[in-house]
Amino acid sequence: MAYDEEKTTEQLNDEADIAADYLEGLLDIVDYEGDIEMGIRNHRPTVQIVADDDEDIKNLIGHNGDVVDALQLLTRLAVQQKTGDRSRLILDVDGYLKKRRQHLRDIALDVIDEVRETGEPENLDPMNSFERKVVHDLVREEGLKSRSHGEEPHRYVTIYLKAKRRPEDLEDDDIDEVEDVDEVDEGVEGVEEAGQVDEAVDDDIDDRPDEDEVDESEDDDTDEADDESADED
Repeated sequence: MAYDEEKTTEQLNDEADIAADYLEGLLDIVDYEGDIEMGIRNHRPTVQIVADDDEDIKNLIGHNGDVVDALQLLTRLAVQQKTGDRSRLILDVDGYLKKRRQHLRDIALDVIDEVRETGEPENLDPMNSFERKVVHDLVREEGLKSRSHGEEPHRYVTIYLKAKRRPEDLEDDDIDEVEDVDEVDEGVEGVEEAGQVDEAVDDDIDDRPDEDEVDESEDDDTDEADDESADED
């Protein structure tokens, strides 16, 4: 199967077109009015559903984005069925991912401040692969460490301070420390199990993860790693 890094712009656009056709069919079935916006971001096809009816659009988001996650999984499977290749397409509904990302950053920053103050590791609540990827990226930006633990759907992130290294340990710098890599996919949990659409992206490092440079701050769910992340800014 081709990875996104190997796909041409034409192939990525084709995936977006297939996804848009699939989603338009679903909207017709549920009798929802909505427009489909397509594009390519971070070398991943993106599709967003936008609509004027707030009530209808809320139904496509669901509780904590459960419906968005399900739609993304189904859409990726539909694309894979047509192309024969795994897709790392990102689906958004009415800018939900951008809002969710900011909310997660606010939560993570509070925890980061607490870790700096106490020096003790702190665990966050269980999150899906997209959410963990957002946290890992922020923690790395802030100069701390993070690691994912547990099994889906109870997988969670621990944030902790970087260990201070002694001068005599510096000679071991050539050794890569690989603790736990979540291949992150921007937004769908259990993708690997359901259709092997993402190798665990937490989609987002492989992006399986979503990517294949691994450090202690990346989530094991990153399928191509998840890509996330691909940012839905």
